[in-house]
Amino acid sequence: MTSILMIDDDMALTQLVAEYLQLDGYQFTAVHQGPEGLELAKSNAFQLVLLDIMLPGMDGLTVLKQLRQHSYCPVLMLTARGDEIDRVVGLELGADDYLAKPFSPRELVARIKAILRRVELVQQQQQPQASSLQVNQLKLDSAKRQISVLDNPLVLTATEYQILELLMRHAGDVVSKEDLSQLALGKRLQPYDRSLDMHISNIRKKIAQYDEGEKIQTLRGLGYLLLQGDN
Repeated sequence: MTSILMIDDDMALTQLVAEYLQLDGYQFTAVHQGPEGLELAKSNAFQLVLLDIMLPGMDGLTVLKQLRQHSYCPVLMLTARGDEIDRVVGLELGADDYLAKPFSPRELVARIKAILRRVELVQQQQQPQASSLQVNQLKLDSAKRQISVLDNPLVLTATEYQILELLMRHAGDVVSKEDLSQLALGKRLQPYDRSLDMHISNIRKKIAQYDEGEKIQTLRGLGYLLLQGDN
């Protein structure tokens, strides 16, 4: 069971979050002081930390900075302050995402699931993987960093190769835009940033030179899906 630590001095909020997350099947622990939260977070007993910026004893940004010296546990920053500088500094210090207060419990759960899914994808990428793979007419040779369609090598940029390899290794599953942006482009997905869409468009065109059937589907609001089998 996934264990989540919340470090926030708003006791009413932590109680609300506890009830909602426990109903969703998470183990939940809450503390209300910065130093106490830091020591618990460093224990590596949690899969994710919800961290408020405004904390007694030690502010959230200091907690995050010190935590990153010991652990890469995912951190979702919570802030009632709308200053962009808080969000930027938090992300630069190693936060995985941020959520402004007030927020709905449903949005919080969605953010938590997105972060945990991204962590799982990263861990899968770090594990030894098959050097060759075939999905329908697409063949991957990771040793040569080459993908072919019907034995015709595709001329892909490094970024296009990264995107298509990720989609092939997760064929039949939806891969979110945020995950693709983080893992293939090496950056957080920004509103109105169309670079990922352009890369996908280019990949589709290159595949279509040899196989015109639509292989990569866009699922609005979810991400991209590489069709597998006879779908």
